[in-house]
Amino acid sequence: MNTKTQDTRQHILDIGYQLVVNKGFAGVGLSELLKNAEVPKGSFYHYFKSKEQFGEALIQAYFSDYLSQLNQLLEDAPGNHFDKLMHYWQRWSEQNSCQGQAGKCLVVKLAGEVSDLSEPMRLALLYGTNRIIGRIADCIEQGRVAGELNIGDSHQIAEQLYNLWIGASLLNKIRLDDASLQQALLTTRQVLQPTA
Repeated sequence: MNTKTQDTRQHILDIGYQLVVNKGFAGVGLSELLKNAEVPKGSFYHYFKSKEQFGEALIQAYFSDYLSQLNQLLEDAPGNHFDKLMHYWQRWSEQNSCQGQAGKCLVVKLAGEVSDLSEPMRLALLYGTNRIIGRIADCIEQGRVAGELNIGDSHQIAEQLYNLWIGASLLNKIRLDDASLQQALLTTRQVLQPTA
């Protein structure tokens, strides 16, 4: 794929993300996407065979970008592994805050909407979330091995924490306050509390 082709495809995905995260997948029509991306209909079908394939690609691109940011955050955050993990969850809380960019998480936005409608999109969500949980588990395991965290099963804890935060983010959207995110932050701190 040449650079111009990649740029156009990515541009459609970037515009699509902004629309879908605000309106949902079903709430965004193809004509609206094309108008906002300023590309002709033929260009869309050059890159995506269907709206469903576009949705699958959108999810894959979202997770690719998210994992890149997560890796960078966990590498660059100061302190030990507990500090790095808490920095990640604090950032999650800020990014999903009602005062911040509430609702910008594509997982929270699409999980309930598309999982029953599109098997390829459900599988893309599953693969992506499993990769995030795996990366969190790696960081927890590194902290456990270094003696910084007193954790039994790193993967199980990573999955429990991710589930907690997805649930808190959903409740945040329902309640329109940050109490769920603050409770998740407190629970996460208790679960990961470093050894003395």
